Order: sequence, then structure tokens, then C-alpha cells
Amino acid sequence: MTPLSIVPRLLRVAAVLLRYRLDELVDATHLFRPLKLLRPLLGRSSVDVRPLSRGARLRLALVELGPIFVKAGQVLSTRRDLVPQDIADELALLQDQVPPFPGAAAKAIIEAELKAPIDRLYAQFDETPLASASIAQVHAATLHDGREVVVKVLRPRIDMQIARDVKLLHSLGELAQRWHPSADKIRPLDVVGEVEKMLENELDLQREGASASLLKRNFASGVDLYVPEVHWELTGARVLTLERVHGVSSDDIAAIDAAGIDRKRLAAKGVRIFYEQVFRDNFFHADAHPGNIWVDPLELAEPRFIALDFGIMGSLPEADQYWLAQNFIALFERDYARIAKLHVDAGWMPSTVRLDELEAAVRTVCEPYFTRPLSQISLAELVVKLFQTARRFELTLQPQLILLQKTLLNIEGVGRLLDPDIDIWAVAHPVLKRILRERYSPLRTLGEVRKRLPEWFHMAPKLPGLVHDALQSAARGEQRLLADADSLSHQTKLVHRMLHMMGSGLLGAALIISATLLWALAPQHGLWPPLCMGVAGLLAFGWGWSRGRT
Repeated sequence: MTPLSIVPRLLRVAAVLLRYRLDELVDATHLFRPLKLLRPLLGRSSVDVRPLSRGARLRLALVELGPIFVKAGQVLSTRRDLVPQDIADELALLQDQVPPFPGAAAKAIIEAELKAPIDRLYAQFDETPLASASIAQVHAATLHDGREVVVKVLRPRIDMQIARDVKLLHSLGELAQRWHPSADKIRPLDVVGEVEKMLENELDLQREGASASLLKRNFASGVDLYVPEVHWELTGARVLTLERVHGVSSDDIAAIDAAGIDRKRLAAKGVRIFYEQVFRDNFFHADAHPGNIWVDPLELAEPRFIALDFGIMGSLPEADQYWLAQNFIALFERDYARIAKLHVDAGWMPSTVRLDELEAAVRTVCEPYFTRPLSQISLAELVVKLFQTARRFELTLQPQLILLQKTLLNIEGVGRLLDPDIDIWAVAHPVLKRILRERYSPLRTLGEVRKRLPEWFHMAPKLPGLVHDALQSAARGEQRLLADADSLSHQTKLVHRMLHMMGSGLLGAALIISATLLWALAPQHGLWPPLCMGVAGLLAFGWGWSRGRT
């Protein structure tokens, strides 16, 4: 898209913003300021916007601009570390509803994607959609064996429309980056990047089906969370066929009470499911608003949730997952010094940050909250304020952490809606400690070693050659530095440390491999002998590492 080709669309955006009297935004964007003179010529919006807040006016303007801008507003609503609270609250209300496209077009897309006539694929297909959104719409259908399903179909030519509008968003982001006085805080190009990545994922319905399949496997019992089954023979990049489920929205309190469901128990279960997804499975539903999280009205003895719409899922790098879990534990235990140190150790902040200043900043944010009863403390709100404070210390956040923050806000909102008196801290703390205890237990460590044994046996014959090459490299380094006695001494120490590390590493590996073999081949001896041997191997690794670093 050339610069001249986007001018008409930019002018339309400016006109809509002016028509909704978004004076704060227009005044801050010097390029658009002269356009305010044209406001009388632009006509009026369909509603009287004068009594509305700036957030409400922005929300309505995005709806008028179209589905891609609605999606951008939804992403912006999650950036509460950057966006004022009143605007974020309004943008969170955006409903991604657009007029449906004809059912005949949906049938044509399905037949082209699945390469078969519609009556061969489904016994019955309802051309009137159940729901319509900016990317796709959903139709009810029945399989030939009588099972009910829903069929999600991408909108016609949506990929071309999104490609065009993403280019426009990039142009708008570049303008905002250049002209907006708070561009360094809002980071508009980063927001556009998040929108683009989200849309790219949502355009592949086979990816969404795979996400649903994995989430279902993680909660295979279906006791706490039920995930619809994917019909893979009726699924492709542009079509997704799922088992049809029935439930009530998690914000429909009247329907939940009418069904006789224990809301307190359900709310606590929702918090537990969140922490299990994030820290046990490292795969979480990142669009968990009430419309996508239903309650099963038929399960009264053991209330459960039903998950829908798997287009936006999140996961964390293993290191971030560990550091984040430790930060939550430190927050639950009010250990501010540990929170400060963990942020630096994780690499989220420069090592030059003064830990005492960071600790004082964290304490300043947290202490006012802890004067309240724990049941009245919003963990999500506290995390958002901590992120805002940490930005002063050059905090670097990955997009996965932003998704996690958004999900935490959604889950806590659902939990407090179901049970206004829920103590998030009392529910979350023991769950997280249990997950970490199980995840980093000696037994699990031995299990991981057992899984990697074939790889280690494959690499074992190469180990002497690798050691020989390393020693040769060290020797060549010594020869180049013979003229410098200090350097020679330093190189000698390096070789000794390397030998210590390799020797203890080989000993540790031998002990761990022996422990695993004893466990696998001679289980009659019990768990304790291989466990003690494995712990000794880990200690040998640790001793060698510490000797190598000193």
C-alpha cells in the first residue's frame, strides 16, 4: 500500500474520530488538528455523543470504522499498563459483532475447503448463522449419525481485507509513533504488531482446532472444564467443525442460580483452572471472557465450566514460567525484596537496577492493598499496577506476559461475579505451591532423565571427542598467550575449572543414568535406592558447576 493510496482511508479515520468528538486524541495528533475545522461538514453520528465519556466515544468510533479496528480496540483494552483505566474499561466492552454474510456463501466455502458437497458432509446444515464475528461466523449442523455440531467458517476474502487493513494500521501506528506526545508509553507499533499476530493466528481454523484438542487432552476428565470435541475429518484451514455444547454464560447469574449451581464452589474452581493451565500445562485460554466461558447447567454435584473459541491461546517460555511462578509466590508471601531480585534474575530488568530502590517501589504499590481484607484485594489490579511501576525501571515484557495479564483480569472478573466474597489469594496460593512442588520434585526430575536416556546414549560415543576438542582449543589459547605470564596463569585456571566441571558432570551423569536404569530394570528394590543415587548425581553436577564458576 503506497503512501498516497492510504490518504483517503486516513481521512475517513480522522473524520470518524472528529464526528465522535475525540478532541483529546485529535489535539494530541498535530497532523489531524487542522481537520477540526471540517467538523461541521462531517455530519452527526447516529447517537448523541456529547454526554458520553471519551472511552465510550472511542469505542463507538472503532465500531463504526469496522471489524479490524474493533479487534485493535480489544487488544488495546488489555494494555492496562499503558492505557488509562477509563478507556481500557470501555474498550473491554467491545463486542465483535458484525452483520452475517449469506449462508450460501458459507456453504460454498465449506465445499471448496473440504472438497465435497454439503449434503455429503452433513445431514443437515442451517444457513442462518448462530453467531457472526469479524473473522468468521458459526452455523449449526447435524452429522449423518445424528450428532449435533457447530461449523465455524471464515468470512469470504477476509485474508485480503485483513492484509489491507493491517497495512493501514501500520501507517496509523507510524503516525502516532511520530506525533503522539505519549508514544513512548503507548508504543503504538507494538500494539499493531500484537493485533497482526493475533489476526494471523485466528485466520487458521485448523490451528484453532489443534488448540482445542490440546486443551481437551489437558482436562481429559472433563470434571472441571469441558472442551468440545474436534471433528478433524470436517476441519480445514477455513472450516472448523466442533461438537455442539449447551450451557449458560458465566455472567448469567440468574440462570446459574435457577439451575441450582453452587456459585462459590464454581468461582474457586475457575481460579484453580487458571493456575493449572498456566503453571501445570503451560497452555492457557487467553480470551476467557464470559462469552467464551460457559457453565454446564446439568452438572450440579460437581459444577464445571465449558470452554469455547480457541483462536487466542497463550503459553510462556519455560524460564518465564518459572520466574513468574516464583514472583506470584513472593507476592502472596509479601516478600518484596525477593520480587525485586526475581525481576532482575529473570532478565526482565537491566542488571544495573538498584535492588533497594526497586524493592521500595514494589512495597509502595503493595502495602496499601494489604491494609484491606484479602478477600477485597484484586490480584489482577495489583499486578497491573506493579507492571506500571516496573516500567520506570525499564521493565521489558514479552507479548505472552501481556496475554497472561489480560487472562488474569478476565478470570478474576468471572470469579468475583460468581462469588463477590471470593478470596483469590487463599484459593491461588496453595494451588500454585502444589503445582510447583509436583513440577520440580525429585521424582519428576528422575522421570525427565528417564525420557532423555535414549538421547544421552546416542550422544555418549561423541563425548570423548568433544572433550578432546575442548582441551585442544584450550591448549591453542595457551600457546597464543605464552608471552603473557598473567594470561597463561589465567588460561591454566580456566583449564582446571573446565576439567572440574567435566569430571563432576561425567560423574553426575553416570549416577543419574545408573539410578534411572535401576529404577527401570529393577523396580523390586523400591524407589529409595535410585532416588538417593539420582540426588547424588544432581549434587555432583552442582558441585562441579560451583567449582567451575569460582
